[in-house]
Amino acid sequence: MKPTDTYHPDYFHKVVDCQWACPAHTDVPGYIRLIAQERYTDAYMLNRESNVFPGILGRVCDRPCEPACRRGRVDEQKPVAICRLKRVTYDYKDDISARLPNIPEEKNGKRIACVGAGCASLTVANDLMPLGYQVTIFEKLDVTGGLIRSNIPRFRLPPEVLDEEFDNILDMGVDLRLNTPVTSMQALLDEGYDAVFVGSGAPRGKDLRCAGRDEAGATGRVHVGIDWLGSVAFGHTESIGKRVLIIGAGNTAMDCCRTSLRLGARDVKVVARKPRDQLKASPWELEDALEEDVDLITCHSPKAFVVEDGALKGMTFEVLEYFEEDGRQKRRVLDEVFMPADDVVLAIGQENAFPWIERDIGIEFDEHDVPVVSRTTYQSTLPGVFFGGDAAFGPENIIWAVRHGHEAAISIHKHVHGENVADRLPNAVDVHTSKMGLHEWGYSNQYDPHERRAVPHVDVQQRFKGIDIEVELGFREDDWRVEVERCLNCDIQTIFFAEKCIECDACMDICPTQCLTIIPIDDEEPEESVRQRLRVPAQNPDQAVFVSAKLPQTRRHMVKDEDQCIHCGLCAERCPTAAWDMKHAQIFVPTVEDEEAAAQQRQESA
Repeated sequence: MKPTDTYHPDYFHKVVDCQWACPAHTDVPGYIRLIAQERYTDAYMLNRESNVFPGILGRVCDRPCEPACRRGRVDEQKPVAICRLKRVTYDYKDDISARLPNIPEEKNGKRIACVGAGCASLTVANDLMPLGYQVTIFEKLDVTGGLIRSNIPRFRLPPEVLDEEFDNILDMGVDLRLNTPVTSMQALLDEGYDAVFVGSGAPRGKDLRCAGRDEAGATGRVHVGIDWLGSVAFGHTESIGKRVLIIGAGNTAMDCCRTSLRLGARDVKVVARKPRDQLKASPWELEDALEEDVDLITCHSPKAFVVEDGALKGMTFEVLEYFEEDGRQKRRVLDEVFMPADDVVLAIGQENAFPWIERDIGIEFDEHDVPVVSRTTYQSTLPGVFFGGDAAFGPENIIWAVRHGHEAAISIHKHVHGENVADRLPNAVDVHTSKMGLHEWGYSNQYDPHERRAVPHVDVQQRFKGIDIEVELGFREDDWRVEVERCLNCDIQTIFFAEKCIECDACMDICPTQCLTIIPIDDEEPEESVRQRLRVPAQNPDQAVFVSAKLPQTRRHMVKDEDQCIHCGLCAERCPTAAWDMKHAQIFVPTVEDEEAAAQQRQESA
């Protein structure tokens, strides 16, 4: 193993696993510390730099950051409630209007068209408007939000939260055209826009083709999930039968079953083909549904709709058993059962639909009839046409749409200025000391053993009195004050200076997790061998270990298992020579403004 370069931006970015896992790379430890200091507005604005919609995502994000949280690996507790702390920044913030970007009155002459008024398009507008772009957003509905507004029920995401965070962007001067569907890409291109961004989502729900489907459809009691949720959201559907079957077990299915209960259903069953440990629904979404007495039935595959005398009676299912054979999962049919139902809601997935994009204008489509889009630049095969959100690669969570919007904005900016859209600035890192005194740090470094705090919910009996009663209440102050202390401050790093070390072993003596070891290492020794020779073997290959340069006394190396370090700073406090220091490793992920600043510097240098 070679000595670790702690100033490489990817090294500490991977140590701060929550930030690494977040598609938008939100500075999670940074905003949690600001909450701890009661600087709620600062915490909100730090969030907004990357995820743009803290109030929305603090309620409905799929939380890829939380499974990555090192808290679970250090003490096997649940991760820090990162997502719900994000909501704290929204719930407690002051007015932010004075802190939003200034929009230049003199425009740069570049016109950008965005299709769809969802989070992806609005992120593009958020990034480009401060640079003087003129952004026009076309939306077929009479409101913004697209599938976010129509498919996420109000009891999870109040419309006023959507309106506030969307209006922060629209008020920058975006030309919003509601009730204006785009019916031809060629016609849109003919209007002379300098670039087009497609953020129209994945608006088509998958149908279930099995015996009796056409007859069941004629009864009017079979619904495609995303269409039905939209009908409920806009007030077109206000009731449903007493017995409801939800086919599918993703997050849309969870929204469908919980919505059914609020429209009068009394017996709601979610029927899934796979075992419970393979369901696509987020665990917390499933928990909320089960709390409301939804029945979850797994290992049942739809076989046929049952219709008698023109009325839907229910469905038959094959009962499946899953087993392993030759290292592969297989299944067999054990039985067949009938389940009665007044209504059936199909929530088995979504897919893209682009009937308005002509197939002869230079945009290539793959075998699934989806545009071919670069995962780096988000540009299609037609230069100047970009895709993001669900429209790019199929259904993903909102935070991915935000990431796509940021990256597409960079590409759009480069495209309209004649630059290579693939030529992008690298990530960067700034490492600076957290010392406030001889033995005092600029963060709360005491390890807190508390378990994860639960977010308060409206009483089960009260939440069904209205479709718009928000179930989650958000953290109270006594809750978030405990939760913020559970954060390990993974971005405050133990920085080691090998030349100062006298190998007194004081740091190893005081380390509470025994994550430090001083051992000789041959230059050719493989990493796995080094990991096994540590005082406590480093078992997680996905987390890097730190290896110092050779120590001056014995030519051995200081090795640290980053996976187990709790960033308490005791090693730095104990070290008599200041060979250890606690430094804030601040990661910078380039934005379109950074790209513009770099371009101006290049021009000035030339």
